[in-house]
Amino acid sequence: SAMSNEIDSKTKRDKLAPRREPYWAPLQKGAAVGFRKLENGTGTWIARWRDDEGKQKYRALGEFDKFDDAAKAARAWVESCEQGAKTGVTTVKEVCEDYIKALCAEGRHATAKDAEGRFTRLIYDEPLARLPIDKLRATTVSKWLNEQIEDDEEADEEDVRRSKDSANRNLATLKAALNRALRHRVVTTNAGWATVQKFPKVGARRKDAFLSMEQRKALLAACPEDLALFVKAALLTGARPGELATLNAGDFDKQLGALTLTGKTGRRTVAISSAAVAFFIEAGKDKLPAAPMLATSYGQRWDKDAWKKIFKAAVEAAQLPDAVVMYSLRHTAISEMILSGMDSLIVAKLAGTSVAMIESNYGHLRHDVVTAKLDRVAML
Repeated sequence: SAMSNEIDSKTKRDKLAPRREPYWAPLQKGAAVGFRKLENGTGTWIARWRDDEGKQKYRALGEFDKFDDAAKAARAWVESCEQGAKTGVTTVKEVCEDYIKALCAEGRHATAKDAEGRFTRLIYDEPLARLPIDKLRATTVSKWLNEQIEDDEEADEEDVRRSKDSANRNLATLKAALNRALRHRVVTTNAGWATVQKFPKVGARRKDAFLSMEQRKALLAACPEDLALFVKAALLTGARPGELATLNAGDFDKQLGALTLTGKTGRRTVAISSAAVAFFIEAGKDKLPAAPMLATSYGQRWDKDAWKKIFKAAVEAAQLPDAVVMYSLRHTAISEMILSGMDSLIVAKLAGTSVAMIESNYGHLRHDVVTAKLDRVAML
């Protein structure tokens, strides 16, 4: 092994005091391997190399039992650095890949899979991925973050909120990878990302407008015939607008009184009320199974662009608050289910969401129902 030093045997390493600064052993001119002793007695290995301009570069090597193995890994890295300073540069993509490997090594497989999905969708194919980490700038990260937001004028408040919420999660994952690189001395400062802030106050859903019975009737009266059917379907089922848009005539089973919805949470078959059954029998009359159950007056499938302006006009004509969007119909239907005393688990299944989501957004309604029930019970 290399010339005698204080880290080339386990006995020597065990005697060292824990500290943040690694204990270094020279490998060759301008290159060294370091051992960082941790508080718990274990340690990790690091390689150091000085480039032609005298700049130090570091590479985290991980854990090794033998000095010779760590030195070998360090030499391999140094060699790749010397083959062209280009390879000594750690890119954002490599930092992300290293982070995923580290998560897997720690047994955090779900987090690793989630991170990998985000990086694959949003980083690996971007110019950002090829940037050396020490050339990363906060402005670049901000631009990347802002590009994830739906900002076309057709996007309603809820779409924008949702896109900001998920952009925040993407930023947190990227920062976790970059901060790990900082801890491992791959980069000497976090100036390239530390100041990039997440979007504030987007985690909680905005207070969806709840429509009273009068407001629902006023809205229906203000809608053109084709849109009125769509609005009615939304109020009768509590389905997501997108699920009703993709609904085919064949997705309704009148024998079972059930509807098969396809949306962001996959497919689900749900029971619907007798009123909804009657509505869909009428709506699906003489339609082929693959035809849209609810179509515009031109026979097209509905989508956000088709209903956006007409719905807004109907909301204004019915003198409803500005906050009312198509999604408010789902919110109204779910609120009514909870208010009628239906169990959260059943409502969650029908709505295609989690019990936790129902509890956190509609729990206050449940308390009113429970109080009313308790009030009928004589305690004293």
